[in-house]
Parts: sequence; structure tokens; C-alpha cells
Amino acid sequence: MRTSQKATDSPTIWQRLWNLLVRVTKMELRIYESIWRIIARKPRIPSDAVGFKYHRPVLTVLIVLIILSAIEIPIIDAIVHRWTPIRIGFLILGIWGVTWMLGLLFAFFTRPHVVGPNGIIVREGLEVELQISWQDIQSVSFFEQRSGRVSGEPKTPKVFREDDKSVMAIRVSDETNLEITLERPLELSLPGLRPKGGAHTCNIVRFWADDPRSLLEEVREHIG
Repeated sequence: MRTSQKATDSPTIWQRLWNLLVRVTKMELRIYESIWRIIARKPRIPSDAVGFKYHRPVLTVLIVLIILSAIEIPIIDAIVHRWTPIRIGFLILGIWGVTWMLGLLFAFFTRPHVVGPNGIIVREGLEVELQISWQDIQSVSFFEQRSGRVSGEPKTPKVFREDDKSVMAIRVSDETNLEITLERPLELSLPGLRPKGGAHTCNIVRFWADDPRSLLEEVREHIG
């Protein structure tokens, strides 16, 4: 019986391929949406809510990658300039790569965490967006984690058990500094399919904000 249930829960290869196609398409569209929003100065924040950034831990890395990607374009062009079809192909690929990296960077600015009358929206990059209403929130507080990981230690998954509770951690550069304790177990969805993605029932949500104190002050305006 257990084997049959496990086989039923496990996604097929076609489900995985379809899910990957949908995710890649959504990410590609959000890349261009983020570029448009940064130019138009219209971040995804409701008019009655406040946004909070979370880009600080990854900003330097993303900028370095964008610069390196841009430098690669003329270097590769100089190497393959004799072969026009190859040159054009690498040029298109290089421009697309820089555009993609810029869109990813801009997503951190245009898709911030949100605190408003309807609750909290926890985001991360292009995909993660967890909407949690105030009626489901018991408390929001600082969270101090041990710094870094022991060498060779596997990366902690986004959803794990801790003290008999299910925790969902939306990390930025493997860091979190805020914790939402839920009133009751709540089903939240991550990008992708189970076991790593999909719907998970959680008791706690942890995430990173560049200015956690300001976020907590805004939370107090709604839940006291």
C-alpha cells in the first residue's frame, strides 16, 4: 500500500517536463516584466501597502556576474569574428544572458516583501511569492540563526522539521533574519514539484529582509 501511494505521489517524467517548461516560461516573462517595472518605477506593491527590500546579501554577486557577462561578449566576438553565423549566434546568446541577469537583479528591487492590510507577502527573486493573511499570523519576530555552514554540510532545504514543527525558510544567500509564527498549520506552495517544491503544510516561515526593524514596525501597525 505504501509503495502504491509513493508511486502515485511521485510525478511522472512528463509532469516534470511540463512543470519545467511552465516555470522557465514564467521566469522569462518576469525577467522582462522586471526590466519594465524598474524603468517605469512601478514595483509590485499594492497602493495601500509598504515594500521591503531583501537584495543586500546578493547585490555584489549579481553585479559582478553582470559585468563579467558583459565583458565576455566582445571577447568571444573577437575570437569568432571570422565565422559570421557563429559570431551572430554567440552575440545573441551573450546579449540574452546579460538581459537575463539584469532582469534577475531588477526582480529583487521590483518584487519586494509586502506588508499591508491584507497581510504579508514573502518573496524571493523571480518565483517565490507566499501570501499570508493576518488571521493566519500569530507573531512576527527577529530570528537569529547560526552563522554559516560547516564545511561539507549539505544545504538545508527550504522546508524542514525543527522541534516537531514544519519550517519553510526563504533564504537570501543562505540567510534569514525574520520569523513568522502561524496561528495554525498553513499550506504554502513553492515553485516546482514535490518533494522540494509544491504545497507544504508549515507552522513557521522564515525569511530575510534588509531592514527587519522597519518591517516589524510596519507589522505592529496591523497586529499591534
